[in-house]
Amino acid sequence: VASPPASGRSSPCLRSTMVVALDCEMVGTGPGGRCSELARCSILDYHGNILYDKYVQPCQPVTDYRTRWSGIRRHHLQNATPFTQAREEILSILEGKVVIGHSIYNDFEALDMLHPGHMVRDTSTTRLLSRLAGFPRERCPSLKILASKLLNRTIQTGRRGHCSVEDAQAALDLYKLVEGEWEQELQNKLRDDNTPHEPSFASSNHYMQDEYWPDDVIADSH
Repeated sequence: VASPPASGRSSPCLRSTMVVALDCEMVGTGPGGRCSELARCSILDYHGNILYDKYVQPCQPVTDYRTRWSGIRRHHLQNATPFTQAREEILSILEGKVVIGHSIYNDFEALDMLHPGHMVRDTSTTRLLSRLAGFPRERCPSLKILASKLLNRTIQTGRRGHCSVEDAQAALDLYKLVEGEWEQELQNKLRDDNTPHEPSFASSNHYMQDEYWPDDVIADSH
């Protein structure tokens, strides 16, 4: 039996070295703790190995540790990495990588970063996981619900709050359930987007060029 081409083009799955999973925990700063700032960041590789897991010192004084959700307590931040240093370290790991996470744009916001849209896999918005879990298409189930239903795994329980390593692992494992189909879908979309389409005259500036105007109109304008 002939082996598949070395390029891997026959498979829509990504090379494992290109993929990381990210999860962040935030604390509240400012009046009433309403501003969210990064307090912990965890990054795993495709195989679930921890590439990065640090507590991060927010730029402003913490006014709400949000421990019930964040799992962060005062002592965690005593010798924490300053935000600017942590951000630099994190961005260098994420550069050029496909990043998996749940409601990941909240994490990107806390990191004050932009990541190319085609390099993001957000498990909160893909209909593939909702469908697999039997939820209506428009519903965005929580990570806890998806992990329980699809991975038979209990996360985010008790009073100790969330653990960003555990949450990143759950998002990664959910991604792997639908990885082939998800990547195939994105490949098809990319191919469709790159297919040259016939110009649509109604919405196109081609229409303003002489070649598309009737002869008598051109004659009148000279």
